[in-house]
Amino acid sequence: MPGHSKDLTRLRIALTTFFALDGFIFAGWVVRIPAIKEQTGASASTLGLALLGVSAGAVVTMMFTGRLCRRYGSHPVTVVCGILLSLSVALPPLTHSTWALGAVLLVFGAAYGGINVAFNSAAVDLVAVLRRPIMPSFHAAFSLGGMIGAGLGGLVAGSLSPTRHLLGLTVIGLLVTAVAGRALLRYDSPVPKSAPGPQPVPLPQSVPLPQSAPLPQSTPGQPEERAPRRPDTRTRRLVVVFGLIALCTAYGEGALADWGTLHLEQDLDAHPGIAAAGYSCFALAMTIGRLCGTTLLERLGRTRTVVAGGTMAAVGMLVGSLAPSVWAALLGFAVTGIGLANIFPIAVERAGALAGPSGVAVASTFGYGGMLLGPPAIGFMADWFSLPIALTSVAALAAVAAVIGYGTRRATAD
Repeated sequence: MPGHSKDLTRLRIALTTFFALDGFIFAGWVVRIPAIKEQTGASASTLGLALLGVSAGAVVTMMFTGRLCRRYGSHPVTVVCGILLSLSVALPPLTHSTWALGAVLLVFGAAYGGINVAFNSAAVDLVAVLRRPIMPSFHAAFSLGGMIGAGLGGLVAGSLSPTRHLLGLTVIGLLVTAVAGRALLRYDSPVPKSAPGPQPVPLPQSVPLPQSAPLPQSTPGQPEERAPRRPDTRTRRLVVVFGLIALCTAYGEGALADWGTLHLEQDLDAHPGIAAAGYSCFALAMTIGRLCGTTLLERLGRTRTVVAGGTMAAVGMLVGSLAPSVWAALLGFAVTGIGLANIFPIAVERAGALAGPSGVAVASTFGYGGMLLGPPAIGFMADWFSLPIALTSVAALAAVAAVIGYGTRRATAD
């Protein structure tokens, strides 16, 4: 049906916009951290404690958001969290102590964690309806939004104060949320049709659509809301396994973000400008990998993509951490980015397909935990051994993700 296809396309565009907005706002905040540190007079250690507010708010909120999505639907929760994220990003420049900064970052982290679970849950439902592995395209939008947000932040950092810059992000965020949110709220989460033959993985439960939305309709006499089935023990274990895959890959992203530049400058004597390009190479490669993710998944399937990606990331990171030259290390970082690009989206999509919003919440929490675990773990290992040796842990966990991915090949149905 032409109308049905157009509505699904509009829904996809709206969701993609929210993914991009999330990356844009978060990156805009990150590039102003040095200015906020100077404004609050925080030391490195007290700033680190304040920044834990983002992590704590996100992790705690993620589990509650899964319940909210089951009760109210992932689309309304996405819009509400988009509003909260846009408003809360303007708060850090208004603080003048590390305690106040930690408190407002707790709110910002809660909105950030909430919107991540909500729009990933909505994306899982759309993937199930379209029956195409488009999850990487959403995460590519997040990466692109982050690159634009960081680039724009770098351009205006010298001319705009943090207050004006982040307030500008609030205005942009609210305008984008108003436009994309209106499109998103026109429909409830689409209900996937049953596929012929046995299904090795159950599709997520979704809220039926209203009469005004010409997406897949429920059958006559169907109740307006269906209570989601409680996952059995095997399903819960599989969700945790996919969460571990997300953790293994997000660990590498967090580690490279915080330690990649230092490794190039400190261990390989790279010029500061070249060293700063290290994470950019990784992030750009990851974005390109995600843009190609749907095609890759359609050709290789989930299992082969995870195994190949984990193996590629392991090899790339061994080169990136142990290579004796800067250019070889940069190449290793880029290969690592391509390898890791699609593993996290696959893990979240599979967890959501198994257990709905709760599965997305669990996988996201594991993944975010891995991103938080990476930097301090690398720091401790660098003190015990050396930074290059510590960075090889990224390669080890990427290899673990590949092994686990192969072990879950039956659950991924390909």
